[in-house]
Amino acid sequence: MRKTFNLEDLDCANCAAKMEDAIKKIDGVKFASVSFMTQKLVIEIDDNEFDSVMKKVVKSAKKFKSDCTILL
Repeated sequence: MRKTFNLEDLDCANCAAKMEDAIKKIDGVKFASVSFMTQKLVIEIDDNEFDSVMKKVVKSAKKFKSDCTILL
């Protein structure tokens, strides 16, 4: 399943790139794109793993930008 989420308080293009790289390395993530310009995360995860993988994605994103929020 591919979904798009809004990001709040992502104010650094470099942070967005690092966040995207980290998210792509998470097991279960088939595709990920973090856009600083549009403030969006586009992610593709298998339906049956979606909730558990998204928890890892949120945790990983906080490592690079602690005040950035993925609006689920």
